[in-house]
Amino acid sequence: MIFASIICLSLVLAFANGANDNFKGVATLYGSKTTGFNTAIWLATITTAVGSILALILAKGLLASFSGKGLVPTEVVADPRFAVAVALGSSATVLLASRLGFPVSTTHALIGALVGTGLLAASGQLNLDKLGKGFLWPLLSSPLLAVVAAMTLYPFLRRLRLRMGVGEETCICVENAIVAVMPGRHDCAEALRSISMPKLNVNPSCRTRYSGQVLGIQARQLLDAAHFLSAGAVSLARGLNDTPKIAAILLLGGGTSATALIGVGVMIAVGGLVFSRRVADTMSHRVTDMNSGQGFTANIITSGLVIAASKLGLPVSTTHVSCGSLFGIGAVSGGAHWRTITSILTAWLVTLPLAGIIAAGSFWSLGFFSL
Repeated sequence: MIFASIICLSLVLAFANGANDNFKGVATLYGSKTTGFNTAIWLATITTAVGSILALILAKGLLASFSGKGLVPTEVVADPRFAVAVALGSSATVLLASRLGFPVSTTHALIGALVGTGLLAASGQLNLDKLGKGFLWPLLSSPLLAVVAAMTLYPFLRRLRLRMGVGEETCICVENAIVAVMPGRHDCAEALRSISMPKLNVNPSCRTRYSGQVLGIQARQLLDAAHFLSAGAVSLARGLNDTPKIAAILLLGGGTSATALIGVGVMIAVGGLVFSRRVADTMSHRVTDMNSGQGFTANIITSGLVIAASKLGLPVSTTHVSCGSLFGIGAVSGGAHWRTITSILTAWLVTLPLAGIIAAGSFWSLGFFSL
């Protein structure tokens, strides 16, 4: 019974992770109007699945980090209630955030649940050195690093673009408008008729495009291709970094590392396909205004930082890094929506303690049952 609960709750956590995190890699494609929602979410799903498969080879260090070993005493980790409480606390927190449209960190929720359960189960015997160096430091430093990188790299790439003679152009939408025409004589009102006349309009469906050529290739086509590749790289990095963190809990339910990683990868994909729309709208349209060049820059920074962290076994948050990149781009370009950014930062502050409280409460409640 208890091991079945661990497996089910771990898969629920994977679903929640997909719902909240899957779209973050392709949010710049959707936000810059480079492509539509359906194309973006399928690109995210496929490339995240590839990242989950690669985690079998490249990210086994994260499996050990998020099992709780070294953070709390071994006998606590061996208690099945520990895994149930951690999975319940983190999944409930991430699902709630997804329902409200807040992009939060599954990594942050997991750490909060580990700490909350560990404080109660181990009577406060936490390895504070591992907590600080192995968890909190990478989590706190990665978004700041992403902000600084975005504020540095984007102006450089913009100057490089201008030096290469690549300019910007805004599309003008030309459409026919139905205009009512009243005859000159008032006694002929019954003769009111409509005619179709051309109308110029700049509306939200229009987007800024790049003009000019780079190495004989149209700049717009080259950038769009690079933007798609960078978005795929971010999603791949996310699958590589997040899958083993969730699979670590599944292992406590008796699964093998391979089956755990595959099961988590499948549920991440399902969560992203069916429950990601609200977070997608927040990440794509409410953090900052962006064009394809700015989105490409944010993706390059996010994918580079997350892939490097996965290889080193550092538990950085894809959410924090991707949002940090967008925050930096918005600050430099002047397109940042600070009210939304403030709401997101508040959600980040709430994530860890909320997951910890739910997990600790779950562990305490499970003590009344014979499991």
